[in-house]
Amino acid sequence: MEGPRALRLIAAPAAALVVLGAAACGGGPSQSADEPSGTYRVAIVRSSFPVRQRVAAPTRLVIDVRNTGRKTVPDIAVTVDAFSSPSERTDLADAQRPVWIVDRPPEGSTTAYTDTWALGPLAAGETKRFVWRLTPVQPGTHRLEYRVAAGLTGQAKAVLAGDRVPEREMTVRISTRPASARVDPETGAVVRGR
Repeated sequence: MEGPRALRLIAAPAAALVVLGAAACGGGPSQSADEPSGTYRVAIVRSSFPVRQRVAAPTRLVIDVRNTGRKTVPDIAVTVDAFSSPSERTDLADAQRPVWIVDRPPEGSTTAYTDTWALGPLAAGETKRFVWRLTPVQPGTHRLEYRVAAGLTGQAKAVLAGDRVPEREMTVRISTRPASARVDPETGAVVRGR
């Protein structure tokens, strides 16, 4: 088949593919479309992470954040720096090497952002707890830093009293000696020593 009719038969499916492709590529509204601009007062009421750890011994990072203001925080979020660190080796495809493996992030906190977790709106006076279950894998002294945000796009800003940035830093020593562990022959459960 040749001529204008053949051209129309080819052009119609091609146009449909272009429309479908545009819809699949995130052609919808921006993620920040619903995030209000503003400043939201928060307090870091608890920050817990063992300062001495052992390779392969599971541990927990716990951060509790309270809304100390009068407005609901749009989406309380925490960004953690230092779950990985850059290697000096030049033969690696990715120079970032894990310091801690994230075995389980805070429940219901997944975002599209690297190293950022969010637990949704935080009402005035309410506290939310972020809990990471981690396994240390890189011995040495490491500095873990985290920041609290009131949203994911930067339009909603979290601040501490005195308009300070809500961030903390912790220094952790990971021992090269792994924690002792054995399998209980009766139950098959892993029994960890100290």
